Amino acid sequence: MEHRIKTQHFNKKVGSNNSIRFHLQWVLFLLPAFVVYLVFLALPLVSSLKLSFYEGIYYANQQFVGLKNYITLFTENYYFEKLTNALGNTFTLLLVHIFFSIILGLVLAVMLSRVKRGEKIYRTIIFLPTTLSVLVVGFLWRLILNPQWGGVPYILNLIGLSSLVKPWLGDPAYAMITVSLISSWQWVGMPTMLFLSAIQGIDEEIIDAAMVDGASTWKVFWFIKLPLIIPIIGVYLIITFIRDFSAFDIVYALESSRGDPLGATDIMGTFFYRIGIGGEPFTGIILPGLGAAIATVIFAILIIGVLFWLRLRTNQYNE
Repeated sequence: MEHRIKTQHFNKKVGSNNSIRFHLQWVLFLLPAFVVYLVFLALPLVSSLKLSFYEGIYYANQQFVGLKNYITLFTENYYFEKLTNALGNTFTLLLVHIFFSIILGLVLAVMLSRVKRGEKIYRTIIFLPTTLSVLVVGFLWRLILNPQWGGVPYILNLIGLSSLVKPWLGDPAYAMITVSLISSWQWVGMPTMLFLSAIQGIDEEIIDAAMVDGASTWKVFWFIKLPLIIPIIGVYLIITFIRDFSAFDIVYALESSRGDPLGATDIMGTFFYRIGIGGEPFTGIILPGLGAAIATVIFAILIIGVLFWLRLRTNQYNE
């Protein structure tokens, strides 16, 4: 009896040591990622939030001013008009990305899932623009869309549609849509591959059973495939939302950091860059505190958007 008690005590002690060792291994495994996150994400975020409460030209002689930068951003006509303009252009970019990148990516994924021969070639062609640098994409499309000797105007003139030839990147009425479409073209390969993987991961027995019961191809997609890949669509929707509100390079490559023409392509990323880093045109004055306030507004919008989506998904699961 005494020997059995000692054995049980020894087993508990060994099990406890193994549990501690197991948890210690996980802590050591996650520690490098945590340090990188803390140094490169968390601390800069806190520093930016702190900087938004200070005022001063450039980064010297900063003085604490409380909420003055936020009041300036939302009450002074000059900054408020630029803020609302940048927000509107950013939402335009987001909506075009949702419609073309996500919806077109879903259509392409469904089409590729039915291809029997040459699937790898088609996947490579669709995904290839994603591998290109944004600056390269911007340079190429500026050449292609040039209204005097670009490829697209040449083709339109050749087929008798010269009335459609316009300075797409130089006209404020078309510039933001054009930039958004070019960005969608570059990134459409990413959702296509994600959705294709999700579709191919669906159990074929479920689809076969639905087909035996007389379900059409459209009903199989709408009632079986689409509900099963909605979580993947939601994840990419969040990624697109975050990417568009922090975008800068595509506008810089196609237009400029000023959001030319006449601010028609000015998005939140370029607006923040000019105020807090690069300086406004002609004056070159840098206002780090006000720029940090803009960055904080962007962060708040992202948090609200992500929490709204998570809340929506949670309600759907509960139902």
